[in-house]
Amino acid sequence: MIKAWLSAFRLRTLPLALASIGMGSFLAAARAQYQVTVLLLCAGTTIFLQILSNLANDYGDSIHGADSLEREGPARAVQSGRITAKAMKVAMLVFVILSLASGLALLYVAFYESTQSWTLFLYFLGLGILSIIAAITYTAGKKPYGYAGLGDIAVLLFFGWVGVLGTYFLHTLQFDWLLLLPATSCGLLAVAVLNVNNIRDIQSDLKAGKKSIPVRLGRDKAVLYHWLVLIVALVCSLVYVMVTYRGWVQLLFLVTIPLLSKNAWAIQHKKRSAELDPYLKQMALTTLLFVLTFGIGQLWG
Repeated sequence: MIKAWLSAFRLRTLPLALASIGMGSFLAAARAQYQVTVLLLCAGTTIFLQILSNLANDYGDSIHGADSLEREGPARAVQSGRITAKAMKVAMLVFVILSLASGLALLYVAFYESTQSWTLFLYFLGLGILSIIAAITYTAGKKPYGYAGLGDIAVLLFFGWVGVLGTYFLHTLQFDWLLLLPATSCGLLAVAVLNVNNIRDIQSDLKAGKKSIPVRLGRDKAVLYHWLVLIVALVCSLVYVMVTYRGWVQLLFLVTIPLLSKNAWAIQHKKRSAELDPYLKQMALTTLLFVLTFGIGQLWG
């Protein structure tokens, strides 16, 4: 049973979820406004939200038929019968509570000395509640937005703009529009991970009525979309470095170009779904490496 729950938690997705927290924290540290407690609470809250999203995804896709026996990706807990739908709903409630508790602690630590503490607290509490709703309704509920092809937008929003800019603000209590560039890079790389997943599952999603971007575009155009997402992600970070240039070490993130190219090439040329599964993990790890090298470049630069 423990193995079933660990599988449902999909622990391999957690590094990707933490990428936006890392990016926002690196940007804050580069401006000497970094707080360890904020980092730890941001990470904890994000982990709880990601596990909540994974459990809701397992439950929702099983209920709506996307995780049928014909699905070529890893079998999910509810669909395979290892965990009942009722038990999964209870687990989702537990992680809603954990996300709220961790988030409230984070907001207290970040804002208790601010002169606008209540205004900021209420604003970020609203963002937190919205994040919980988004995590659940991606594939669960009567009208899951993931089935309407809106998953990519949600990932860009929460894994990019909200994750990076929100983390930076919690560290610094400041906002900088220029940071939208690295935030967009981080979000788009997360979109690329989702796109690999959706290209792999294109046939089962099509049968289940899940209108992901690859289902809407078709495989060939989804591959072009993948290339475009990766290129724009690189360009956004490159423009940010050019505007804030202090030294060549800021270009360290460019070492990920061969890995990003390898991923896009594989998505383009490997047609069988089973062959794509390793590149889902590879894209997630490359995203984490991108954030680490970009962040190190900002600190040393």
